[in-house]
Amino acid sequence: MRVRAAGGIVERDGRVLLVHRPKYDDWTFPKGKCDEGEADEACALREVWEETGLRCELGDEVGRTEYVDGKGRPKVVRWWRMTPLGGEFVPGEEVDEVRWETRDGAAALLSYAHDLELLEDV
Repeated sequence: MRVRAAGGIVERDGRVLLVHRPKYDDWTFPKGKCDEGEADEACALREVWEETGLRCELGDEVGRTEYVDGKGRPKVVRWWRMTPLGGEFVPGEEVDEVRWETRDGAAALLSYAHDLELLEDV
């Protein structure tokens, strides 16, 4: 079964937002699995809010990444540019830190090749 997910490239003042997930000890863009019947766009906004505390405005779709997840399932993630409208990050179990990084800083921190490819397309 293919996993359907969506996420956001949140941009502010020339920087992009990265999240740190302690379970995996990785740096990535905020994203998550879509609920059954949930539109990809709604999922992207919800997941960014849940992981970062930021309410965002959806921008252009910027691409998709496809890979095999940690459970061996094919996963497809659709990505949108987002602009933060408000909110505040509160560390939690899923995400314990966020960072606003320049593109070069993000490229140095990102843990996955598919995220680096996405960054190049944005």
